[in-house]
Amino acid sequence: MTQLPDKVVLFDGVCNFCESSVQFILRHDKTGSLRFASLQSEIGQQLLTAYGISHELQSVVFVESGKAYTKSAAAFRIARYFGGWWKLLLVFSILPAFITDFGYDIIAKNRYRWFGKKDACMIPSADIRSRFLE
Repeated sequence: MTQLPDKVVLFDGVCNFCESSVQFILRHDKTGSLRFASLQSEIGQQLLTAYGISHELQSVVFVESGKAYTKSAAAFRIARYFGGWWKLLLVFSILPAFITDFGYDIIAKNRYRWFGKKDACMIPSADIRSRFLE
C-alpha cells in the first residue's frame, strides 16, 4: 500500500446517515486535516486489511497516527478536530466504551432503515474533492 495521509475517516459510502455525517465533519473540522474514503473503496478495503479489521464491520473507522479506531472511539477521536461548542461532545468520552458503543451499535444497526441507502457511493463536489482519497 502506498503512503497515505494521516487522519483518514472511513465511512459507509452508500449510507445516507454516513454521508450526512461526512458533510457534518467537513463543516466542523477546523483543522481541515481530515481525509475521507468509503469503506467500499479500494483504499478503504486496503486500510481495513492493513489494520486487521473485518470487512463486514458496521462502523466508521478512523485511522490516526498509525492506529485504527472504530465505533464510538472513532467518533470521539474525530470530534477532537471540531471547533466551538461541538468539542463539548467529548465529555461523553469519559463513559465506558461498552456504554458508548451500545448507543453507536443501535444507530449502526438501524441506519439503513431509519435514514435510507443509496445504490452507489457519494461523489464529492469539486470544492471538497481534495479531501477524499479517491
